[in-house]
Amino acid sequence: MGFHKMSIVGEKINLEVLRKTEIGLFLDTENREYDGILLPKRYVPKGVDVGDFIEVFIYRDSEDRIIATRLEPYIRIGEFAYLTVNKVESYGAFMDWGLPKDLFVPVSQQRSLMVNGGYYLVYAYLDKQTDRIAATAKVHRHLQNEAKDLEVGQEVELLICDETDLGVRVIVNNKFWGLIFHNEIFQNICEGQKTKGYVKAIRESDKKIDITLKKEGMAEVKDARSLIIEALHDSNGFLPLHDKSNPETIYEELEISKKIFKKAIGNLYKDKMIAIKNDGIQLL
Repeated sequence: MGFHKMSIVGEKINLEVLRKTEIGLFLDTENREYDGILLPKRYVPKGVDVGDFIEVFIYRDSEDRIIATRLEPYIRIGEFAYLTVNKVESYGAFMDWGLPKDLFVPVSQQRSLMVNGGYYLVYAYLDKQTDRIAATAKVHRHLQNEAKDLEVGQEVELLICDETDLGVRVIVNNKFWGLIFHNEIFQNICEGQKTKGYVKAIRESDKKIDITLKKEGMAEVKDARSLIIEALHDSNGFLPLHDKSNPETIYEELEISKKIFKKAIGNLYKDKMIAIKNDGIQLL
């Protein structure tokens, strides 16, 4: 099979339009083995001309041709995601990853045999033998348990994973396992969700990472202050929330914990920005 040593399969890149045809655009890869890569007609934006550059994702189609698309896959090489199985064969499973050709997970890369309609955590990689993007459910070998280059308070990207006795496991920055303890969860989160969080602690004993979904300390109070003032402006200057309100009501209205709410209104009261009444808070 002829493909170049440095494969562009799996890359999102800007390529120049070489020529326009009935079936779509041919894009320049500066690789002499190819007479351009096809961007099928249905993905061609209006007004694009020869010589223009266009951002595309490169993969192999069902006939093993290198092809371009403007669709955004749910997962890229080196990333983790939860995906749904569309079809199961004896040699592997095919998952929906947002592109016309499903993502292949060989049987050897499944932790237990995948079933049709199942929802699994996988890691995407480039199979060097075939130059195709594939996925593995054996994710542990691609994750580190010990935190490196992370600091307490740092904002991180999270992928929500499974629940344990202690809390919910997360993948941090596509590199590390982390944990959100049950008492740190004030909002609805679900398996497969991508969100932002913050490093709460890096444990001395085992260098494992504790994650919180909210900024810690005064930074969070500062954010909550702005949120409360904005909510007061939106509610004609009055909110029926106070320090006796239950945590669920406060969270439903403002998406912050009661602890932070109390700190923030104390702060606003001290700065003479609000009055605290028996039945709520009033903007001054």
